[in-house]
Amino acid sequence: MSGPVVVGVDGSPSALAAVDAAAREALLRGAELHVVHAFLWPALHVPPGASALGPPGGGVRESVEHLLREAVDRARSAAPGVRATSAVMPGEAVAALEAESRTAQLMVVGRSGSGGVREVLLGSAAVHLAAHGHCPVMVVRGRTDPEGPVLVAVDGSPRERGAIAFAFAEASIRGGELVALHTWSAWGDHGAHRPGRPGELVDTIGDADRQRAAEERLLAEALAGHRERYPEVAVRPRVVRGRTRPTLIEASGHAQLIVVGARGRGGFAGLLLGSVSQAVLHHADCPVAVVRSGLWDDGADL
Repeated sequence: MSGPVVVGVDGSPSALAAVDAAAREALLRGAELHVVHAFLWPALHVPPGASALGPPGGGVRESVEHLLREAVDRARSAAPGVRATSAVMPGEAVAALEAESRTAQLMVVGRSGSGGVREVLLGSAAVHLAAHGHCPVMVVRGRTDPEGPVLVAVDGSPRERGAIAFAFAEASIRGGELVALHTWSAWGDHGAHRPGRPGELVDTIGDADRQRAAEERLLAEALAGHRERYPEVAVRPRVVRGRTRPTLIEASGHAQLIVVGARGRGGFAGLLLGSVSQAVLHHADCPVAVVRSGLWDDGADL
């Protein structure tokens, strides 16, 4: 997939952490890093220069230029050799970043912007882009320098095919392991009930063993074509009996990146992001990449 890696900055610590991650992502891909700042003041007709009553260099334009220079310098320090450009985008931040995502191969944002209230609250730009962006969106959160495998959530939904393909490509360029995690429940999820008795708890050893075997086949089938395309990627399938959200969040503590689809098997038509995606975006201990269905070509290279 061509295009730059784009990162949005607003001067917040979260955005600066996103610059570090975006610079490394761009260098891994051999792509250009494009640092953007959404600038609403021109639309409000605020004078760009310094006030006659204030110090020289204290105007809006100077502040924005300083913010962008700082971000570009930080990017080059985090990933020496990265090609970095910057631009001011007129308009509101969410709309400007969504427009930039149309030509990007990856959009990177911090977990919250300058208006964030608490660490657990996710910024509106991150949520909106994860749901509406035109390329995969990486939200930088959790550990500052995460290590470990790439982790991908697999539930068997056709909509997650792009997320799996993206996770394989990420593991390939990072030279790391890919952990494919699939969870199943004893309560009728994914057909986990006894035939003829819907919803009944899988309560015998034989039932549980048969269901686990079925879930293992589902995971193997979801990974099959991708494993042939990326033979260099070491894949560790994990089938876990338990609740999806806490299992993924716990596993994120040992990963360098977690990849999820925007919506999975249980999504409602009116929801922009599924409950699993929302939970991981808010609570994961490493960066999260959200890949909407249809955005990632299974045959594309990074």
